[in-house]
Amino acid sequence: MNLIIKSATILDAQSKHNGAAKDILIENGIITQIATSVENPKNYDTISLENLHVSQGWFDSSISLGEPGFEERETIENGLKTAAKSGFTAVAVNANANPIADSKADISFLKSKAFGNAVDLYPIGALTTKSESVDLAELFDMKSAGAIAFGDYQKAIENPNLLKIALLYASNFGGLVLSFPQEDKIAGKGMVSEGPNSTRLGLKGIPALAEELHVARDLFLLEYTQGKLHIPTISTAKSVQLIREAKQKGFNVSCSVAIHNLILSDDELEGFDSNYKVLPPLRTHNDREALIEGLKDGTIDMVTTDHNPIDIEHKKMEFDNAMYGTIGLESAFGALQTIFDTTKTIELLTSGKERFGIETSQVAEGQLANLTLFNPDGNYTFSTKHIHSSSKNSAFLGKELKGTVYGIIHKQQKIA
Repeated sequence: MNLIIKSATILDAQSKHNGAAKDILIENGIITQIATSVENPKNYDTISLENLHVSQGWFDSSISLGEPGFEERETIENGLKTAAKSGFTAVAVNANANPIADSKADISFLKSKAFGNAVDLYPIGALTTKSESVDLAELFDMKSAGAIAFGDYQKAIENPNLLKIALLYASNFGGLVLSFPQEDKIAGKGMVSEGPNSTRLGLKGIPALAEELHVARDLFLLEYTQGKLHIPTISTAKSVQLIREAKQKGFNVSCSVAIHNLILSDDELEGFDSNYKVLPPLRTHNDREALIEGLKDGTIDMVTTDHNPIDIEHKKMEFDNAMYGTIGLESAFGALQTIFDTTKTIELLTSGKERFGIETSQVAEGQLANLTLFNPDGNYTFSTKHIHSSSKNSAFLGKELKGTVYGIIHKQQKIA
């Protein structure tokens, strides 16, 4: 692929061109020249777009796809196309299909289905067989096949000894263990955040304590094992503080937060819209503010869309019976820009690769062209016309967002 990107403002803190408007020459998928003006004697295709900005390709550390088993929700092909159109050049895919990806063969299947796609698919293998929290899955074999981490998606490891063994075993080969933070016996049959809103609406609540107890337990286990732990999608102020203290002690721990938990609160539950039924649940305004502060001071390492397509038959129903989950790839950039400036937004969308052992590439000469193209300006109301996913269960429908994603350039392909 050969092309020239015209007059693009580069946002990449690692690049010497950061903040400058430049032309970018790409030849055979490599950035060969960045200059104020690039000549085009070979008549390459050009990209010239309104208020064009370019950054490193974005990364999402937690998305779910339906295939295999739930293709009616989302296929791998369309899921990766959605990621590309939303600005992501790399995604980590959860073990959340049927069968659960808990073996070398399952990881190889996911990698083969994504072969040749412009978006890199990095599988997260299940931590336990069938994600049943009984026996450890084939962790080393899955890593050999391409798994970048191991975790049971939205399922807590209730047995502390099992997590202890997982952390010890995975440390032999540098494996990253994920532990979903929820103490199920305290969460009970809750489905939203416990508090005044859940009481007023008559919805069973999940106390913040259910998450915080689990985080505290996992941090004790991490201290004992000296392993490598990632806590996905924290949602409470106390969780932020616990992880902040653990990092100050030098623990090898990272964490993420779902974008919808940053933007939305449990006030959204007023209309009993099942698109707001997510796990962990939407929390209070105080929790939101603590999560935002945690991102600003580096306690929280990355954001994620926690993109989880759910078909209409399992989502558009009574709140009690609806499945948990919202899609989030398409709304990620616009939603983050409602609370952060563009520089911080791009920093968040390009963070996390190193933690998962994924190489990064700068916007610099000699580097592979792994780029996201976007316009940070302009407000709009998010609607179904902005959704590329097969499932339409978005918590951001009707919300005012900011900025437009033009597409990506990666692996000698341009997706727009």
